Amino acid sequence: MTPDELAALSDSVRGVAARHWGSATAAGTGKLGDLYSAGEAQGWFGIGADDDLGAALTVTRALGALACPLPVMDAFVAARLGLTGRRVLAGTALEHLDAAGDATHVLHLGEAALYEIAEREEQPGLAVPTWSRVRPGPLVLSVRMTDRQRDESIALLRLGLAARALAAAQRAHEMAVEHAKTRRQFGAPIGSFGAVQQRAATCQIDVSAGNHLIDRAAGAYAAGRDDWPLQAEIAVEFVAAAARRVQLGAHHTLAAIGYFEEHEAPWLFRRVHADVARLADLRPAAGSVADVLVETGSPLPAFDAGEVGERFRREVRDVIAACDDATIADEMAGRGWFGMGWPETAGGRNASLAEQVVLHEEITYARAPVVLQLGSVMLLGGSILRHGSAEQQETFLPLIRAGKLRFCLGYSEPEAGSDLASLKTRADRDGDGWVVNGQKLWTTGGHRASHVWLATRTDPDASPPHAGITVFLVPMDTPGITVQQHRALSGEISCTVFYDDVRIPDSYRVGEVNGGWKVITDALAGERVLMGGIAASLLRQLDDLLAVVRTDPDAWVGPRGSARRARLGELAVTLQANRALVAAAIGATAGGRGARLEAPMAGVLGGELAEQFGEAMLDILGPQAALSGDVPGGGAFEYGLRLSIMYVVGGGTNDIQRGLIARGLGLPR
Repeated sequence: MTPDELAALSDSVRGVAARHWGSATAAGTGKLGDLYSAGEAQGWFGIGADDDLGAALTVTRALGALACPLPVMDAFVAARLGLTGRRVLAGTALEHLDAAGDATHVLHLGEAALYEIAEREEQPGLAVPTWSRVRPGPLVLSVRMTDRQRDESIALLRLGLAARALAAAQRAHEMAVEHAKTRRQFGAPIGSFGAVQQRAATCQIDVSAGNHLIDRAAGAYAAGRDDWPLQAEIAVEFVAAAARRVQLGAHHTLAAIGYFEEHEAPWLFRRVHADVARLADLRPAAGSVADVLVETGSPLPAFDAGEVGERFRREVRDVIAACDDATIADEMAGRGWFGMGWPETAGGRNASLAEQVVLHEEITYARAPVVLQLGSVMLLGGSILRHGSAEQQETFLPLIRAGKLRFCLGYSEPEAGSDLASLKTRADRDGDGWVVNGQKLWTTGGHRASHVWLATRTDPDASPPHAGITVFLVPMDTPGITVQQHRALSGEISCTVFYDDVRIPDSYRVGEVNGGWKVITDALAGERVLMGGIAASLLRQLDDLLAVVRTDPDAWVGPRGSARRARLGELAVTLQANRALVAAAIGATAGGRGARLEAPMAGVLGGELAEQFGEAMLDILGPQAALSGDVPGGGAFEYGLRLSIMYVVGGGTNDIQRGLIARGLGLPR
């Protein structure tokens, strides 16, 4: 089905369920049998005959938001094995089953056998409607089932439970967000409180990432990719933790109103935790994600950049393999890769966004020393093209294309970090030029830069404040500029730069007077290409870690079920979630929709994952990971840990980014 068709199917399911089930509060009293019959009439249980996993998951998610455990995925699995026309439950156990009171048969995957259900015994507890234990009656059919079919059936059932649990948690989260907009305490909506905003944003990241992983697994299944079961298990393992976090986060926001059974939240709480608990009855033979990565040599599934993007990826990898650190920049410049997304009139070739993203991903993964050159393209080149004078374009664009422009950013100040609009460095008119006075902090590479991309205040009375900002591109050897070096935790040099009566001509100005905010935001828009850098860097760390672990799995991470394998698996699935958010942000940008939520979500998750990666390397590899030089990872693990702090504070702290997400959800200031 197309996305529009799936959306229509979801609407249809909700409409039918409204008539025969109701909201999530019906979980305790609703007549599941009536909805079962209505679903059969609607064809929900025949989706498996068409092998349309996307449609089956759409129905499952719509029902999950209603805390309804109708066994749609069980029917999908049965239909794939040719078992239709019966109300079938499927699994590897004969207990903890949903909807047994309305089912007629049970498919035991371990025995490859279909039985009639002879007796049902309720198992009261967390799950409502109540789970059941069933006693099989006469054997109806011995099912011809290969080991692969059995494994795929288990993978599909697990994916269905995860999708349903996440849909239930998402419904609770959405209600919590709406509640936060209207519930007032201490004279203000609780959604304006920082703690509520941070929590809501964190929950939204989990919801979005989980849904993207589920969708990617369904897409891999539809495309017939061999790695779809691994993609499904990645989604399951991420969602198993995320859905519970989201549900609890929603309850914290809803507080007492969500604790009583007149509200939907308690019933969704039961659904989320019951569905996640049932995963323990459906263990995949291949093991966990960590087991697959360690034991089979499989990498994390790749993200396809399309035919053009993947063709270019192969070219980039060939170039990287043929070059060393001393020659890679000149080779890239010779091929026109710096600025390749620019129009031909500016020396580019109108390369697609996918190609630009691929270039940055591959260069970052390879740890090629061209970060500054790519940064000049993405952070300066586009703005100079849009706002620079003809003279500036003639001077700087060739330098950028050649990889020769060494720049630094003059943004942050003692009282202006994430809140860049509050900057105070002054640029005052003086005849035909300007006089700059002020101080900039954390100017990375300022001691080696030839030019600074300098944001200044030219109208101190402007309202709003960002309306009084002007940008200049200033040579760092201009009299009055003083550079004071500082060594960061990562080892890189960042500088405090003092501007004392720095006289500059108006020709250094980029864009209109007091129009600098547009210049800055256009420059930051280039980060849509750079945002995959953290994920690519962490993917390289993961692959380096796996290369070590695979030499002696038991010694490094222990046997299946060990804590160190669990830690490795958590890193892997969260990294894949981050890559999914990056892909969604890039897709939204390429489609012209913008990435108001996707970009900060990818940034927050990636930054915090970098911290987790660094600490996990020490936990898994021990002191070896804390060394540099000729050791596992070549020192990248300890460097990654030291660098990780920058990922959560650079370019706007994660707290600020979560605030942007909260704004995107409609929470009040």
